[in-house]
Amino acid sequence: MEKERNIVLTDILYPDCPVRNILARVGDKWSLLIMHQLISRNAPMRFSELRKAIPDISQKVLTSTLRQLEADGFLLRKIYAEVPPRTEYTITQRAISFMEACHPMVQWAIDNFAAIIKDRSASERNITL
Repeated sequence: MEKERNIVLTDILYPDCPVRNILARVGDKWSLLIMHQLISRNAPMRFSELRKAIPDISQKVLTSTLRQLEADGFLLRKIYAEVPPRTEYTITQRAISFMEACHPMVQWAIDNFAAIIKDRSASERNITL
């Protein structure tokens, strides 16, 4: 089971460094995937839809990551007063602009994935010999 980690909002040594502080929040394992799902859908998504879209994320970690993204203004959460309650998450313009900046990196990963996996396999074979 994956441990939840609490990320401090500011870096102790460099509290005014935007790179350290912002990337510490969005550079985790799940934030980009969640924002990518919301942008790809181009419509609000419910919690259960996000869980299905990212099946290897735990409920606890998804909840925590959604709260952090909401706190930083990357998504909006809307709760409907229904029985049972319904909650939807929507991507914000801030997240869209962030993901536009990340798009070249994502495309690079897609373009180079096969070659990197091949190199990893070759390297692992050399280590075990």
